Amino acid sequence: MARKPRDFNAELQAFMDKAKKVKSQKTVQLGELVQVVGADAMSMEAIAGALLAAIEQSKKTPEAVARWTERGHAFFQAGGRRGKKQTPGDTDEGTPGHNGTAPAPDRAAQ
Repeated sequence: MARKPRDFNAELQAFMDKAKKVKSQKTVQLGELVQVVGADAMSMEAIAGALLAAIEQSKKTPEAVARWTERGHAFFQAGGRRGKKQTPGDTDEGTPGHNGTAPAPDRAAQ
């Protein structure tokens, strides 16, 4: 019994379509992340600068990535909402008890 020949062009096109879809989904998710953390209030230049500073710092101090990962995990575990209005007396100092996060001393605030 002869095997059916594979259509490599169709398979390649299917993989390319899937890759395009994954890339599109990633782009949408990154945009949603920018909104959720409240960074959409910043200029594109400021966001780019902060990301570049984070990349530089991650190369100099790789343990910073572990701290950022912990902080991000805590953020999403707490519901992942940043843009909430604060009530009088409510501060976002990152003290324990406030979503369990503390400000990272290595945050790129340059």
